[in-house]
Amino acid sequence: MIASHLLAYYFTELHHDKVQQVDKYLYHLRLSDENLMDVSVRFRREMDKGLGRDSSPTASVKMLPTFVRSTPDGTEKGDFLALDLGGSNFRVLLVKVSDNGKQKVEMENQIYAIPEELMRGCGSECPHSDHGVQTTLFDHIAECLANFLEKMGIKNQKLPLGFTFSFPCQQNKLDESILVSWTKGFKSHGVEGKDVVSLLRKAIKKRGDFDIDIVAVINDTVGTMMTCGYDDHHCEIGLIVGTGTNACYMEEMRHLELVDGDEGRMCVNTEWGAFGDDGALEDLRTDFDREIDAGSLNPGKQLFEKMISGMYMGELVRLILVKMAKEKLLFQGHTTPDLLTTGHFQTCFVSSIEIDKDKEGLVSAEKVLRGLGLDPSGEDCVATQRVCQVVSTRAAHLCAATLAAVLRQIRDNKAAERLRTTVGVDGSVYKNHPQFARRLHKMVRRLVPDCDVRFLRSEDGSGKGAAMVTAVAYRLATQHAERQRILDALRLSREQLMEVKIRMGNEMNRGLAKESHDQAAVKMLPTYVRSTPDGTERGDFLALDLGGTNFRVLLVRVRSGKKRSVEMHNKIYTIPQEAIQGTGEELFDHIVHCIADFLEYMGMKGASLPLGFTFSFPCHQNRLDQGILLKWTKGFKATGCEGEDVVTLLKDAIHRREEFDLDVVAVVNDTVGTMMTCGYEDPLCEVGLIVGTGTNACYMEEMQNVELVDGDEGRMCVNMEWGAFGDHGELDDFCTDFDRAVDDRSTNPGKQRLNGGNHISVSSFSLFLAHRYEKMISGMYLGEIVRNVLLEFTAKGLLFRGKLSERLKTRGIFETKFLSQIESDRLALRQVRSILQHLGLTSSTCDDSILVKEVCSVVARRAAQLCGAGLAAVVDKIRQNRNLDKLKITVGVDGTLYKLHPHFSSIMHETVRDLSPLCEVTFLQSEDGSGKGAALITAVACRIRDAGQH
Repeated sequence: MIASHLLAYYFTELHHDKVQQVDKYLYHLRLSDENLMDVSVRFRREMDKGLGRDSSPTASVKMLPTFVRSTPDGTEKGDFLALDLGGSNFRVLLVKVSDNGKQKVEMENQIYAIPEELMRGCGSECPHSDHGVQTTLFDHIAECLANFLEKMGIKNQKLPLGFTFSFPCQQNKLDESILVSWTKGFKSHGVEGKDVVSLLRKAIKKRGDFDIDIVAVINDTVGTMMTCGYDDHHCEIGLIVGTGTNACYMEEMRHLELVDGDEGRMCVNTEWGAFGDDGALEDLRTDFDREIDAGSLNPGKQLFEKMISGMYMGELVRLILVKMAKEKLLFQGHTTPDLLTTGHFQTCFVSSIEIDKDKEGLVSAEKVLRGLGLDPSGEDCVATQRVCQVVSTRAAHLCAATLAAVLRQIRDNKAAERLRTTVGVDGSVYKNHPQFARRLHKMVRRLVPDCDVRFLRSEDGSGKGAAMVTAVAYRLATQHAERQRILDALRLSREQLMEVKIRMGNEMNRGLAKESHDQAAVKMLPTYVRSTPDGTERGDFLALDLGGTNFRVLLVRVRSGKKRSVEMHNKIYTIPQEAIQGTGEELFDHIVHCIADFLEYMGMKGASLPLGFTFSFPCHQNRLDQGILLKWTKGFKATGCEGEDVVTLLKDAIHRREEFDLDVVAVVNDTVGTMMTCGYEDPLCEVGLIVGTGTNACYMEEMQNVELVDGDEGRMCVNMEWGAFGDHGELDDFCTDFDRAVDDRSTNPGKQRLNGGNHISVSSFSLFLAHRYEKMISGMYLGEIVRNVLLEFTAKGLLFRGKLSERLKTRGIFETKFLSQIESDRLALRQVRSILQHLGLTSSTCDDSILVKEVCSVVARRAAQLCGAGLAAVVDKIRQNRNLDKLKITVGVDGTLYKLHPHFSSIMHETVRDLSPLCEVTFLQSEDGSGKGAALITAVACRIRDAGQH
C-alpha cells in the first residue's frame, strides 16, 4: 500500500507533470468546444436524415417512431403491469396509480435473472433437443411473469402491461416492436426481424395459465422520459447513459415522414448509439475506439455508444493502460495476464478511481491496479486516474453535444427564443460516476446557452415508465372514445346526407305549390327575374347594394359585341347609427343623399339612369321592381319600413330631394345578384349560392312550377330562402344538443300585423326567426357550435384538463373566423394555441390544440356537407325539370365562409358530386359582389323591355 505521505508527495510534486504527460498522450481524446459544436451540428444533420422518408433507410441515426403520443398529464389511474428487459437481469412490476385528490404511485417488483445460455441461445421456436423442447428466452420471461403474478395473487386478473424492451426496434404501432438488432451482449437467435410482443404473447399462450393485455412496448429511454414526465410535466426528453446510451424526445408529427399525419407530437427514439456507423465520426475516433469495436460482438455498429457507455468505458481505459505500459510510460513497462484480459478493467473501477474526496480516488486506483496483479507507483496511480478522467470527460462531452442538438431541434420546433424543458435521465454511468453528470450539465449549458434545462434523475427505473406509457395509452384511448362518441353526433353518413337532399327537394316542391306554400319552411319566393344575361346587354346603370352598416353605390357600364365588358365605379358609404335606429324617412333620405354625392363625384349630377337595388333583407315580391320588407335583420330597426315596399320608400326619398330622378327597375337580394354576376361570365350559371354570415340559394325554375305567379312559359329565378329549412322539424333527427343550444328562436303565436296593413302569416314570418338549416351551416353560428362542443369536452375533463376559462363561457367569443384560421394547413399548432390563449386558455397543451382543430374540422365538414346536400337537391331538380339524363350547370358562389375557409368549398363540391352523379356542376366564385349583379339584372330587364317583352 502506498503510504499517505508518499501520496501527498506524488500529488504535489509529480501530479501536474504526470497529468500533462497523459494529456499529451491522449490528445485525440480531448475535444474542444469547437469540436463538440461540430459534433452537435453533424448529429442534427443525422437526425434530419432519420426523420426523412427517403433518407431514413440509409440513416445511421434511425429516429424511430415510438407511437407514444403524449406524456402524463396527472389524471391517469389504475393498476398496470410492467416488464423491464434490457440486460442480464429483468424486472416485473405491479404499478398502482391512484387519484384521490392527489395522484399517487405504488409499486411492487421482482428481479429475475436471464441465464447466459438464453442470452446467446434460442430466442423462440428452438428445435427439439435430446431432452425435449428447449426453453427459449421468451418462455423464460413468461415463466417469470407467471411466478410474479402468483406471488402477487393476481394471476386470475387480466391487467394491461407495458413492456420495456431496451434494444433497437422498428415500431409500426404502440403494441408492436420488431427487433432490428441485439445489443448489450445479447445474441439470442430467432428474434431479430421479429415482433417481440408477438413472441411474448405466443409464449404466454403456450403456457395457458394466465392472460395479460400487452398495450405498449417501449425502450428504456422512453420509459425514463415517461417516469420523469409523471413528476415534471415539462419533461420531453429521455436520456440513458448506462450499459448503453440512447435518447428520445417529443418531436412534431409534421417532421415524422415515416408516420401518417402531421398534427401533434410523437416520441422519437433516436437510437443515437449508432451515430457514426456511416463514418460521420471517423475523424474523432482513435485507435483505441477501433480496437474496442473490432473486439466487440457487433463490429462496425453502435460506434457512438462505444465511445460513451458503461459497457465500453472501462475497456477503453484498459486498452490505453496496456498501450502506455508497452511503451514503458506506466508500470515500468510491465503488464499482467489480468491487465491483458478483455473486460477485466470494469467501468465501475473508473467511477471509484475518479472520486475526488481526500485523494480517495488515488487509493482506489492503487487497489484496482493491485487487483490486476500490478505493483503501481504513486505516479502510476496518478496517471491511471487521469486516463479515467479523460475517457469519462470525452464521454460526457460527446453526450452533451448530441443532447444539445436535440434541445435545439425542440426549441426550433416551438419557435421559442428561449426553451424551458426537462431531461429525464437514468443509467449507471450517469448515476454512479462521481463527475459525469456535472460535466454533462456544464457542457450542455455552454453549447446551448439559450435553453434552460433541468435534469431530473429517474429514481424508479424504466419499468415504472412502461406502466406510465400504458396508463397514458389507456387514458388517451378512453378519452378518445368518449370524444368520438360526442363528435359522432356531428358526423353525417352518406345515407343521412342523401336523406337531407330528398327532404330539401320535398320542401322545395311544397314551397312552389300554392296550396302548401304557407306551410312550407322553404318559401321559394318568386323574384320576377326572368332571364340571365345573354351577352347583348348594354348601357349605363346605377346599382345600390345595401346589406349592412356600410353600403355601396355603383355606376356599371355594360358593353356588348366582340369586346363585351363591364366597367364599374363605386363608392362605399356608412350609415350612421341614428339612421339605422331612427325613422324610415331618415334612413332613405340618407341613402338618397349618398346617391346624389356619388353622381356628383362621377360628374353626372342630375342624371337619370336605370337602377338596380340589392336589398339583402327578407322581402316579399309581387313584381321585379317591388320588395315588401318583412323583417329587419342585421341590427337595423328603422321604423315605418316593415311591411312597406322599399322601392316606394326609395322613390319617395328621391322625390323629396327634387334634384334627380331614377328609374328603379329591379330589387333583388344578394343571392340573385351573385347568380347574375357569374351568369355574365358563364351562360351556364343558373344557380346562385351565398355561404357567409348567412346562407341562401336561388335558381332558375320552370314557370309552370311556380304556382304563385301566373303564366307557364319560360323560367323565373326563385329565391329559396333555404336557411329556414328544418324549421318545421325536417332536420330534428340530425340536430344535436349543440345545435339546440345555439338555436334560441322565439315563438310568435297568431299572425303578425306589419306596418302598412299587410298581413303576414306566422309561417312566413317565423322563416326569419328560426333558420335551423342556416344555424347548422353559416358563419354566424359555426363558431358558437364549436364553443358549445368545447364546453362539453371541458366539463367532461376531456379538454384543457377540465379547467374552463370564463371567457369561453361568453356567447359568441369563439368567432367563426377562428375555424378558418385553425384549419389552415399553413397554420402551425403553436398558432392555434395563441388563439386559445386569446380565449383565456393559457394552460392549453399541444394535445388540446389538436382536439380543438378536430372539433373545428368536424363542425365545418358537417356544414359543408349539409350545404352540398341542399345544393344537390337544387341541381337535380333542374335536371329533372328538363328531363335530362345529364345536366351541365354552373353555380355562382359568394360568401366569406366559402371563400376563406380552407376546406369548406372542396368538401361541398365533393358532396354535390357524390349525391348528384348525373349533374356536372361547375362552381364559379363571384369576385365583384352582388352590386354588379343588381346592375346586370337591370340591364337584362331593360333589354327585355326594349324588345317589347313583358
